[in-house]
Amino acid sequence: MKILVTGGAGYIGSFMTKTLLDREYDVVVLDSLERGDKSKVDKRAVLEVGDIRDIDFLESLFSSHKFDAIIHFAGYIAVGESEEFPDKYYENNVVGSRNLFATAIKHGTDKFIFSSSAAVYGNPISVPIPEDHPKNPTSVYGKNKLDVERILADLRRENPEIDFVCLRYFNASGGALDGTNGESHEPETHIIPLAIRAVLENKEFHLYGNDYDTTDGTCIRDYIHVLDLVDAHMLALDKLYFESGEYYYNVGVGAGYTNREVLEMVKEITKKDFKIVEEPRRKGDPDKLIADSSKISRELSFKPKHSDLKTIVESAWNWHEKQFKNQNS
Repeated sequence: MKILVTGGAGYIGSFMTKTLLDREYDVVVLDSLERGDKSKVDKRAVLEVGDIRDIDFLESLFSSHKFDAIIHFAGYIAVGESEEFPDKYYENNVVGSRNLFATAIKHGTDKFIFSSSAAVYGNPISVPIPEDHPKNPTSVYGKNKLDVERILADLRRENPEIDFVCLRYFNASGGALDGTNGESHEPETHIIPLAIRAVLENKEFHLYGNDYDTTDGTCIRDYIHVLDLVDAHMLALDKLYFESGEYYYNVGVGAGYTNREVLEMVKEITKKDFKIVEEPRRKGDPDKLIADSSKISRELSFKPKHSDLKTIVESAWNWHEKQFKNQNS
């Protein structure tokens, strides 16, 4: 099978590309490289540099390649930035996705796996959060993800031959177990890489909120290791190969850690301390975000293997420390 991975020069997309290639799929990576890193793209893949907002480019791409399925990661991901630049996010994340799907369908590709998010739920009214939980996103980013899910659903209503899986991630995290790849975004907003940067750069860490309704006052999040997340995509690809339909799955472990627990694990793994500056909580941050992951476990036999907090932080540290040493040698 030949797979198109959009955003394949990014964090999760680069892991996805490697796994597909290791399992002998043909892979084409589509990335604008605006925020992706060309060095992260496996040399065995074909890299097509272009923008999903550019219809002429997409026409050329789909005229040159025949894809069996598309795994769609491409998009802006910073929640705070989405509030500051809502039009930019809508054009890239929603209009770009619509362009991608429409051009793909025109050229005969009708199987899609979409990188969605727990942000579609907004502030939860029940925890753990099931897939049929009300969708009330509180950020532009979350609204974008829900818009794209709805575009796929509308396309399938128009053409029942279109099949898709939307995977709603909770907190993607961790790095390659051998330290060869890891998480890096600009701007960086995720707690684990930010805490590791605080260690490596001898800086203070800003902790937002200490008055949540949790055991230690900091919010709780469900962390899924990137390798387990990639495994969920492989299972989703198998699902589309054997069954027709539209499917929605949470990808988490069904348990969470507080921010303080995460920070303490960073200190334990790195064997270094860093100053924590407590700030007021950010608007819209719920107390707890934990997945009800029973559906993906039941229907796809998904079982996370690397998503304990120690493995997540240790694998993240291995990569970041290597990068830091290489940059400063």
